[in-house]
Amino acid sequence: MATMIDTRRREKVALITGVGRTIGIGAGIARQLAASGWDIAFTYWHAYDERMTWGPEPAATETITKDLAERGAATAAIEADLIDVETPARVFDAAERQLGQVTALVMCHCESVDSGLLDTTVESFDRHFAVNARATWLLIREFGRRFQGAKGSGRIIALTSDHTVGNLPYGASKGALDRITLAAASELAHLGINANVINPGPVDTGWISDELRETLVGRIARGRLGTPEDTAHLVDFLCSPQGEWINGQLLMSNGGWA
Repeated sequence: MATMIDTRRREKVALITGVGRTIGIGAGIARQLAASGWDIAFTYWHAYDERMTWGPEPAATETITKDLAERGAATAAIEADLIDVETPARVFDAAERQLGQVTALVMCHCESVDSGLLDTTVESFDRHFAVNARATWLLIREFGRRFQGAKGSGRIIALTSDHTVGNLPYGASKGALDRITLAAASELAHLGINANVINPGPVDTGWISDELRETLVGRIARGRLGTPEDTAHLVDFLCSPQGEWINGQLLMSNGGWA
């Protein structure tokens, strides 16, 4: 699904992965960038939501598309199973066909199933690394191969986590994501692409129980959980000309999480 391209915005096309739910971080970032003049291609994979405790959100893709259009953005909603090694190229093909060249890659996708050292299965471990690490590499590689923007205009941003206790495959694969993304800051520097990683800390997107919320809030200096908008404001800055000097960084944006 897509809306007509506004030629005034075509030099600012963001591809955002993992935009499956209206209350998610990806959707919050998409709304903020749309309000800042970006056209938005976004990926979703409802089969993942169906496996998770929160379940699928009916009409989420249509609602997100409508929200972005109301902010003036042309959009491309792309269903994408990132465990497939061919998917990143297909996603870029679809985004370019509908909106033009991608100038910012923002990766919010993830596989996240709680399990620890003793109960993680090999299948789950491999799936986490395929989605969180391998797909990140393949998306960055595709972006670097295709990017032809003005010097200094390219942006890569990935969301990470340092939660590994009781969440082994998620945290370990996110650690790999960090290294892959930060390598791009040097390896893609000749193309004029910046690459940064954001650790947003605990963000309330509907997965936190009341008991856990109380525990988490007690560890955050600001006295509240993060919101998708908190992360979105930082992504918006990093994607702006004013954010050009920030490069190759793992940014902790967590309200003082301790």
